Amino acid sequence: MTVSLDDLPLRDDLRGLRPYGAPQAPLPVALNVNENTHPVPEKVASDILDDIAVALRDVNRYPDREFTELREAFAGYLGHDLVAANIWAGNGSNEVLQHILQAFAGPGRTVFGFAPTYSMYPLLAQGTGATWVAGVRHPDYELTVDEAVAQVLEHDPDVILLCAPNNPTGTPLPLDVIEAVYEAARGIVIVDEAYQEFAPKDSPTALTLLEGRPRLAVSRTMSKAFAFAGARVGYLAADPAFIDALRLVRLPYHLSALTQAAAIAALRNAPIMLAMVDEIVAQRDRISATLEALGYEPHPSWSNFVLFGGVSDPAATWRALYDRGVLIRDVGIPHHLRVTAGTEAETTAFLDALASIGSAS
Repeated sequence: MTVSLDDLPLRDDLRGLRPYGAPQAPLPVALNVNENTHPVPEKVASDILDDIAVALRDVNRYPDREFTELREAFAGYLGHDLVAANIWAGNGSNEVLQHILQAFAGPGRTVFGFAPTYSMYPLLAQGTGATWVAGVRHPDYELTVDEAVAQVLEHDPDVILLCAPNNPTGTPLPLDVIEAVYEAARGIVIVDEAYQEFAPKDSPTALTLLEGRPRLAVSRTMSKAFAFAGARVGYLAADPAFIDALRLVRLPYHLSALTQAAAIAALRNAPIMLAMVDEIVAQRDRISATLEALGYEPHPSWSNFVLFGGVSDPAATWRALYDRGVLIRDVGIPHHLRVTAGTEAETTAFLDALASIGSAS
């Protein structure tokens, strides 16, 4: 007898949902999920392999449950007088965010964000039994202090997720908005800085706001700037008491010894790894300039991708690019598509393919 999902005693609030996932296809140029498409430099890869080989000798034993050396490495990388006690990590930033929602959200509580934003936020809220509440942005996806505060006071959420720069729009979020939201909120405020390394080098980070704000957390990922998407390592900085709350919900030994070793080695080589960022930013800006020349409407981006409007038929454009071997993302915003900034060759392939379809009408 064949059994379907509908035949199982699934939670009522999960019925009818679909799992998260972007299209995956074996195309020559995949620019749809904001990966760092540059391979890990050979010197760094060799260093990482050496550390993994050492970790394998003790892989029959459980790893350091507190991943102390890794937390020290993250604190050193972030600076701002942070220490290991301020740091938490998980298998990708999504797991880190899930830990926060498990600790501070849950049934009967609300999670709030300004839409459009990262599509995993409502799914993480749903998965922990919380209710997702979507606020609104300006048509240009910006937020002002007054509007942000008014919406926070109206909805009075238990957890607020601020994506800075925002995904899928690339929009920066000024620190004064974050400060105002924190002061207006009674609950937890998370600033998701997954793309912070791609922002202008002189742009401030929400890490500067942590002192004296125990309900604030700033999350990061190694997937983007560090080209570590396949390694699955995310982390956050917060008050030590906040970190203690996350210990209550994490699974035992949740970060493997091999993951810890790989991440520590990558952080030790941070200058080499981050050298890729400048090239990616150059390609991002090249994409924006060329899109504009083709008649599209690229939105300002502080990330490693560009959201562009002026697409008369996103589905048809997406398909035409697909047929030319280029995969980008339809994020569901009318008349818009999103493309990741890849290598110079990948960027050229995308721009040539788009130009062959014809300029925006």
